[in-house]
Amino acid sequence: MQLPRGAPELPKLLHIDSNQSSTSNAPPPQSDQLPTSLFYQFGFGPCVDLPHTSIVTAFEARAMAHPDEIAVENHDGRRISYGELNRQASVLALELQRRGVGVRDNVALFLTRSIEMVIGQLAALKCGAAYIPQSVGIATRPQMQHILQASSAKLTLTTSNCRDAIPASDAVCLEIDRWLATKANDRSSQQAPLRSSVKIDPDSCCFLLFTSGTTGKPNGVMVTHRNICNILLTEPGKLGMAPGVKVAQLLNIAFDMAAWETLGALMNGATLLIRGKDFNQTAGRANVIIATPSILCTIDIDRCTEVKTVAVAGEPCARSLADQWAERCDFYNCCGPTETTIVNTMQLHSLHAKQLTIGKPTANNTVYVLDANRKPCRIGQTGEMWAGGSCVTAGYLGNPALTAERYAPDPYLGGHNMMFNTRDLGRWTDNGELEHLGRTDDQVKVRGFRVELDSVSAALESIPTCTRAATLKLNDRALVSFVAPLGINAEEAIAHVASQLPYYCVPEKVFVLAQLPLTSRGKIDKRQLLQWATDNATVPEDADGVPA
Repeated sequence: MQLPRGAPELPKLLHIDSNQSSTSNAPPPQSDQLPTSLFYQFGFGPCVDLPHTSIVTAFEARAMAHPDEIAVENHDGRRISYGELNRQASVLALELQRRGVGVRDNVALFLTRSIEMVIGQLAALKCGAAYIPQSVGIATRPQMQHILQASSAKLTLTTSNCRDAIPASDAVCLEIDRWLATKANDRSSQQAPLRSSVKIDPDSCCFLLFTSGTTGKPNGVMVTHRNICNILLTEPGKLGMAPGVKVAQLLNIAFDMAAWETLGALMNGATLLIRGKDFNQTAGRANVIIATPSILCTIDIDRCTEVKTVAVAGEPCARSLADQWAERCDFYNCCGPTETTIVNTMQLHSLHAKQLTIGKPTANNTVYVLDANRKPCRIGQTGEMWAGGSCVTAGYLGNPALTAERYAPDPYLGGHNMMFNTRDLGRWTDNGELEHLGRTDDQVKVRGFRVELDSVSAALESIPTCTRAATLKLNDRALVSFVAPLGINAEEAIAHVASQLPYYCVPEKVFVLAQLPLTSRGKIDKRQLLQWATDNATVPEDADGVPA
């Protein structure tokens, strides 16, 4: 078979049984001949040439080709065309350069979702710098202070309504709206060059995304221009975004999936619809919706009459939710941590599919299901998913030890390529799709037995009336689950799990909520749920599940 570009032959010491499917964890049979066909056929996405390897050139090409098309529409009714957005971003970029911002510098972007947010993103990128998005009102002052120090940000961009929330630092703070207002009638600003003169290295950082920091202080993931162009300028990652297509901007700007919304729209000539407090008002006008499953559950599908494409990622999706939307539009179930650039696997879900999977590697990307020794698992055998190819980010800012722990040289692509340990468990189906089987850190021991918490939640979500479920380890002998919405019978839910899974997987108690609480990034807030269960507090009947 023809191997992917740059892919070496598999090492002789690796033995893969590509001719049979098995769920056994027994070691693969030894063989003098190494069958490599399914390893490459399943694990390697298609090789596709990119039209651009810089976000700036991709956006500027769209702005020059369609200057009068609406680029962004704010929730307050304000609109800006591609031509005007490009001009204002160029004007601001010149000011940033005048203040010392240059190639490979970092610019903090601390504000709320708005047209100014988009102008700030593009201005930083036009300088060859990377921006660091944080949503004021969600990010705490200590979090922002940590990010400013860790990133050595050269400058902070904000807006006048957010200025008082910005922590003091050595970085200059510039209010985008007020500064642009002073330049409204400035002749020189009207003549700003519409194309950036900065030469941008495709492998330079375009933005820094700080993780939620559940195990300590947040770590900054360095995402490159090539990373972003690879997922957002190829199908299916571009989700059909094109001129005339409206894309909802629903998510927290500090979340990697928000870049799918904003940069995906702007690099492909679509119109970005920025939401206010009402998710449904924006989603109801959009053709493309990108969300976590928990956020999607809050959206009224009957109001989404214009929707053509929906993509979910960030947490496991219930089959019932996927089927509900797949009846109305193209529905993609996707997977990938921040370190593999938004998502690196996607599946267009069919109502007739045997099961809901996370699909196959996206263009120019690879997925390897490996055992504890980083050797390929057989088809159907569970292992850890490692990601390779153009999705692999440049590591953690200022943390070489953690980078070395999670990233490793890619022996299957060779050269200088790296692969990333997603810590997601998975296995290949017979037809070359990936089953997501939870995270390694979601595997717990209860009564001496190993339990995958996501499998318990999945069993609960198979109840026809259950839209979301979460399961947590309460102690060494008990699990506790939370389900939504109200109306589910807790005892019947427990019995339902008992009918599908071994006794040690059955939760001790099921709490029924109107809605599960969410983190600021739109995922189920498991820490809050565990605190409720640990404290034996009365679980409220409702929860404010929609993040700002």
